[in-house]
Amino acid sequence: MEPLLIAFRLGITFAFAFLFGLEREWSHKPVGFGTFTFVAAGSCALAITAITFQPDNPLPLLGSIVTGIGFLGAGALIKTADKITGFTTAASLWLFAIFGLMIGVGNYLSGFLLYLTVWCILLFDHSFKKRGIGSYQRKVVIRTNRVLDIKTIEQALHFQKRKRLDLEVNKKDKKMILTYLVEGSKADISRMPLTLYNQAWFESMKI
Repeated sequence: MEPLLIAFRLGITFAFAFLFGLEREWSHKPVGFGTFTFVAAGSCALAITAITFQPDNPLPLLGSIVTGIGFLGAGALIKTADKITGFTTAASLWLFAIFGLMIGVGNYLSGFLLYLTVWCILLFDHSFKKRGIGSYQRKVVIRTNRVLDIKTIEQALHFQKRKRLDLEVNKKDKKMILTYLVEGSKADISRMPLTLYNQAWFESMKI
């Protein structure tokens, strides 16, 4: 393969992956432009290697890209005591490996369409978040100024999907600390502080 063609394919892959990764940096995501650029450029380089040195049967080497990137995607998952996050980031890394592979083998049209699809998904996701569409999970820590029935507190939460993670009762100070995992719309979660503030037993909360 001509050196200029190799440089062209790697250059396209680098530029497109860099732009997407930069947006992830601006959105304060755990994986930014460096990782996305490395994944896409590495996949592109391996695809070029496969079709150059194994033109008759490049599929085994190309398949190793898809398999290998799965381990990197698994590393992007973040597990806490409450839930596992990072699925979107892991899927994005896998997708950009496919994008680099497509450009590496010269399938520009499919690669560009895939890249355009990624941005469309991202724009829709931002739009949904701004409108408060979708379900969100947040950990909420509530402190009371007295010891009272837990049902009274849970009735004030107004969330059908909730899970009590922790309960602490301080007999000396006559206070309670409750930790919940609540799920609901962004608007509902944003209204929580004002709703609980008006309760006589409320002292403080942390989301």
